[in-house]
Amino acid sequence: MDLQKNALEIVSRLEQEYPLADCTLDYDEGYQLLVSVRLAAQCTDERVNKVTPALFEAYPSVEAFSNADPADVEPYIRSCGFFRAKARDIVGAAKMIVENYGGRVPNTMEELLKLPGVGRKTANLILGDLYKTPGAVVVDTHCIRLSNRMGLVNTKDPVKIEMRLRELIPPEKSSDFCHRLVHHGRAVCTARSPKCDACCVREFCAMGRKSEN
Repeated sequence: MDLQKNALEIVSRLEQEYPLADCTLDYDEGYQLLVSVRLAAQCTDERVNKVTPALFEAYPSVEAFSNADPADVEPYIRSCGFFRAKARDIVGAAKMIVENYGGRVPNTMEELLKLPGVGRKTANLILGDLYKTPGAVVVDTHCIRLSNRMGLVNTKDPVKIEMRLRELIPPEKSSDFCHRLVHHGRAVCTARSPKCDACCVREFCAMGRKSEN
């Protein structure tokens, strides 16, 4: 079966199954998304969404974060884990955004990667959600698991997965596709017990086809 056609069928089926391809983190401003993504590292989005209302009330602008002492930010985010490193990165990134980018979250991969705590996954999420940049591929745990199971890739290397999915997924659909993988990974293609019988892409998925034999 042609892998490119297979990928397009998977994209189409997931679009039908999950028409709303929203980011599962709550935010109103660009800097809030950046903060939330940093907090979500090794933490659930659900937990982050419970923490951020009080955090964003205490620090209502990127300037407020830039002037903060990381030690003062820590109590708000303690339950997210690794709170000291996260507080340090959040304040450091805010300082750079204010001092180097006029208070606006950068809109290029190169500039985003200069910010403390920002890797390619975070940068792609910012580019895709804030700036609607074509070709943004967010390689999180769901993307790694599902893209391998579906047979779209055969590697656990995030950068290799990102580059391969850029080849297979239409650029204008890549960001939403990654969000749909999150929804599908939580609802159906779970880590421990994938529900292949209930999967909308079963006939186009390598694992799904094997489950039929």
